[in-house]
Amino acid sequence: MPKEELENDICIHIFTVSAAMVGVCLTVIGLFRAIPALKSINTIGDDLLVIDAFAFLISCLLSYFALRTRSSHRKYKVERAADVIFIGALCLMTIICGLLTYAFI
Repeated sequence: MPKEELENDICIHIFTVSAAMVGVCLTVIGLFRAIPALKSINTIGDDLLVIDAFAFLISCLLSYFALRTRSSHRKYKVERAADVIFIGALCLMTIICGLLTYAFI
């Protein structure tokens, strides 16, 4: 598989998964508000989820712009930024899961 196709494939995956993760973040934020038992756990977790949702949205938009650009040099830079933000958002989501688990104990 040529390098150009591989980069497009990775960019498409970042685009679709980050868009889905925005939905996941918003769903969990809604659960915090909808389930009365979780109101006592209303910690920094829901605030971090908002930041995480925005990070996934930025990653999604950067991936989209990378797919749309014609310049290979610009495409590489935008794709790299999307990748870094996506990995950072995944790490933040893991930290949030740890905080929520700790809050339930």
